[in-house]
Amino acid sequence: MSRPSTGVGGSGVEREAEAVRQEDVRSRSPRIGFIGFGEAGSAMAAGLAGAGAARLFAYDIQAGAPDLGPIIRARAAQSRTTLVESPAALDAACDVLLSTVTSSSALEAAVQHAPFLQPRHLYADLNSVSPALKRQIADVVSRAGARFVEAAVMAPVPPHGHRVPMLLCGPAASAFVEVMRPFEMRLEVLDSAVIGSAAAVKMCRSIVVKGLEALMVECALAGVAFGADELVFASLNESFPGIDWKQLADYMTGRVAVHGERRAREMEEVADTLRAIGVDPIMAEAAARRQQRAADAGLRARFGVEGPRTYRAFAEALRDAEGAGVRSS
Repeated sequence: MSRPSTGVGGSGVEREAEAVRQEDVRSRSPRIGFIGFGEAGSAMAAGLAGAGAARLFAYDIQAGAPDLGPIIRARAAQSRTTLVESPAALDAACDVLLSTVTSSSALEAAVQHAPFLQPRHLYADLNSVSPALKRQIADVVSRAGARFVEAAVMAPVPPHGHRVPMLLCGPAASAFVEVMRPFEMRLEVLDSAVIGSAAAVKMCRSIVVKGLEALMVECALAGVAFGADELVFASLNESFPGIDWKQLADYMTGRVAVHGERRAREMEEVADTLRAIGVDPIMAEAAARRQQRAADAGLRARFGVEGPRTYRAFAEALRDAEGAGVRSS
């Protein structure tokens, strides 16, 4: 009498059921296009591909650049994403468009794609910009005839990939949830239909997250310079139990080294958001300057996309870069 297979990965029946589910997802997969294919976009594409999305496309203005081009093409190959050569080609190929550019390029990206948008398109802007700028982007997209979705990404995309938590807002938010339902994304639609509501949550969160990064950078710089870093982080561990502050310093300084430019632009958006409601953006502006200093020092070029492994490596590299700048001035 034969028995069902019980190999690694579950029974033969379970594996067959999963294969059927994946094939069903692929057959219903929307045509998804990424505007910009940096770290965030490529990580989401990889997650979507793993969840069964079969038709992924991307357009990135840097795809042909000698420095970033090879990285973008490698990411596309790994996520089975087809790179196209123009906004027109991307919009023609896709029904769902995810804008994952830098905050300073979000409006420009919408303007570039507007001539090619149609009513069938769902255009989701995932960029970290102010509520006012989200409304400008929504106006560009809506006037072109497409359906706009405001999205606020509420955690680092890696390691979550396409399942990073997102807040959605706008009349087309529910339609976006329905289209992306097969991929089990973590999407929360805000009750308010007012564009900018999700961005407001994101901007307020960034005051803490990016502000803490800026504080951590200064703490690491001073601690290493004085030889006091070990005692400083040991003291913080006592004051805030449950947090490994040394490990957090390694992580945060690494993120600043790689993404300082993008984070600086985001904190400028935060500052604009605060000014619009009459709040003096003292901390936001300071955080933007600290993030920009890391970008100006060229730490991303020095360490690559993985960044420095430790806060000490970060501190030494920034000190060397800024010292070289002083000597050459």
